[in-house]
Amino acid sequence: MSTAIKPAESVKTAPVVALGLVGGWLTARETGIRPLGGVVLAAAGVYAGRTWLARRGPATTALLGATYVLGFGLSHPLAKKIGAWPSVLTVAGVSAGAAALLSDAAYSDWMPDADEA
Repeated sequence: MSTAIKPAESVKTAPVVALGLVGGWLTARETGIRPLGGVVLAAAGVYAGRTWLARRGPATTALLGATYVLGFGLSHPLAKKIGAWPSVLTVAGVSAGAAALLSDAAYSDWMPDADEA
Protein backbone atom coordinates (compact mmCIF):
# COMPACT_ATOMS: atom_id res chain seq x y z
CA MET A 1 0.00 0.00 0.00
CA SER A 2 1.39 3.35 -1.06
CA THR A 3 1.17 6.34 1.24
CA ALA A 4 2.33 8.84 -1.38
CA ILE A 5 0.15 11.83 -2.19
CA LYS A 6 -1.32 11.79 -5.69
CA PRO A 7 0.83 13.77 -8.17
CA ALA A 8 -0.36 17.38 -8.39
CA GLU A 9 -0.97 17.30 -12.13
CA SER A 10 -3.40 14.38 -11.88
CA VAL A 11 -5.78 15.92 -9.32
CA LYS A 12 -9.17 17.18 -10.51
CA THR A 13 -9.51 20.33 -8.44
CA ALA A 14 -13.18 21.21 -8.97
CA PRO A 15 -14.42 18.47 -6.61
CA VAL A 16 -11.68 19.31 -4.09
CA VAL A 17 -12.78 22.95 -4.05
CA ALA A 18 -16.46 22.08 -3.71
CA LEU A 19 -15.77 19.58 -0.95
CA GLY A 20 -13.51 22.06 0.84
CA LEU A 21 -16.19 24.74 0.97
CA VAL A 22 -19.14 22.45 1.72
CA GLY A 23 -17.12 20.18 4.00
CA GLY A 24 -15.60 23.07 5.92
CA TRP A 25 -18.99 24.63 6.52
CA LEU A 26 -20.58 21.32 7.45
CA THR A 27 -17.73 20.42 9.81
CA ALA A 28 -18.02 23.76 11.60
CA ARG A 29 -21.80 23.49 11.82
CA GLU A 30 -21.97 19.90 13.03
CA THR A 31 -19.11 20.06 15.52
CA GLY A 32 -19.70 23.62 16.69
CA ILE A 33 -15.94 24.14 16.35
CA ARG A 34 -15.46 26.81 13.69
CA PRO A 35 -11.67 26.47 13.55
CA LEU A 36 -12.06 22.79 12.71
CA GLY A 37 -14.14 23.81 9.70
CA GLY A 38 -11.34 26.22 8.82
CA VAL A 39 -8.86 23.34 8.88
CA VAL A 40 -10.98 21.41 6.37
CA LEU A 41 -11.32 24.54 4.20
CA ALA A 42 -7.58 25.26 4.34
CA ALA A 43 -6.52 21.66 3.68
CA ALA A 44 -8.66 21.47 0.55
CA GLY A 45 -7.41 24.89 -0.58
CA VAL A 46 -3.77 23.90 -0.18
CA TYR A 47 -4.34 20.57 -1.93
CA ALA A 48 -6.05 22.26 -4.89
CA GLY A 49 -3.52 25.11 -4.88
CA ARG A 50 -0.56 22.80 -5.37
CA THR A 51 -2.25 21.44 -8.48
CA TRP A 52 -3.06 24.90 -9.83
CA LEU A 53 0.53 25.95 -9.34
CA ALA A 54 1.92 22.84 -11.04
CA ARG A 55 -0.49 23.10 -13.96
CA ARG A 56 -1.07 26.76 -14.59
CA GLY A 57 1.50 28.79 -12.67
CA PRO A 58 1.30 31.51 -10.03
CA ALA A 59 -1.13 33.89 -11.77
CA THR A 60 -3.90 31.34 -12.21
CA THR A 61 -3.17 29.94 -8.75
CA ALA A 62 -3.64 33.42 -7.27
CA LEU A 63 -6.87 33.95 -9.20
CA LEU A 64 -8.36 30.59 -8.24
CA GLY A 65 -7.13 30.93 -4.65
CA ALA A 66 -8.77 34.35 -4.41
CA THR A 67 -11.99 32.93 -5.84
CA TYR A 68 -11.93 30.19 -3.20
CA VAL A 69 -11.22 32.52 -0.28
CA LEU A 70 -13.67 35.18 -1.50
CA GLY A 71 -16.30 32.49 -1.92
CA PHE A 72 -15.81 31.55 1.71
CA GLY A 73 -16.01 35.18 2.80
CA LEU A 74 -18.99 36.06 0.64
CA SER A 75 -20.96 33.01 1.76
CA HIS A 76 -21.55 34.64 5.13
CA PRO A 77 -23.40 37.79 3.99
CA LEU A 78 -25.07 35.81 1.19
CA ALA A 79 -26.43 33.37 3.78
CA LYS A 80 -28.32 36.24 5.42
CA LYS A 81 -30.10 36.86 2.11
CA ILE A 82 -30.75 33.35 0.77
CA GLY A 83 -30.01 30.94 3.63
CA ALA A 84 -26.99 28.90 4.68
CA TRP A 85 -27.28 25.87 2.39
CA PRO A 86 -28.09 27.86 -0.77
CA SER A 87 -25.24 30.24 0.01
CA VAL A 88 -22.66 27.51 0.56
CA LEU A 89 -23.79 25.61 -2.53
CA THR A 90 -23.68 28.79 -4.63
CA VAL A 91 -20.13 29.76 -3.69
CA ALA A 92 -18.98 26.15 -3.94
CA GLY A 93 -20.47 25.93 -7.43
CA VAL A 94 -18.87 29.17 -8.59
CA SER A 95 -15.47 28.24 -7.14
CA ALA A 96 -15.60 24.70 -8.50
CA GLY A 97 -16.72 25.99 -11.89
CA ALA A 98 -13.78 28.38 -12.03
CA ALA A 99 -11.39 25.56 -11.09
CA ALA A 100 -12.92 23.28 -13.71
CA LEU A 101 -12.59 25.89 -16.46
CA LEU A 102 -9.25 27.43 -15.60
CA SER A 103 -7.40 24.36 -14.36
CA ASP A 104 -9.06 21.01 -14.93
CA ALA A 105 -10.43 21.43 -18.46
CA ALA A 106 -7.56 23.64 -19.63
CA TYR A 107 -4.97 21.16 -18.42
CA SER A 108 -6.61 18.16 -20.02
CA ASP A 109 -6.24 19.93 -23.38
CA TRP A 110 -2.48 20.13 -22.82
CA MET A 111 -2.01 16.51 -21.92
CA PRO A 112 -1.40 13.98 -24.69
CA ASP A 113 -3.79 11.04 -24.80
CA ALA A 114 -2.40 7.89 -23.24
CA ASP A 115 -2.57 6.25 -26.70
CA GLU A 116 -0.37 9.00 -28.19
CA ALA A 117 2.29 8.92 -25.48
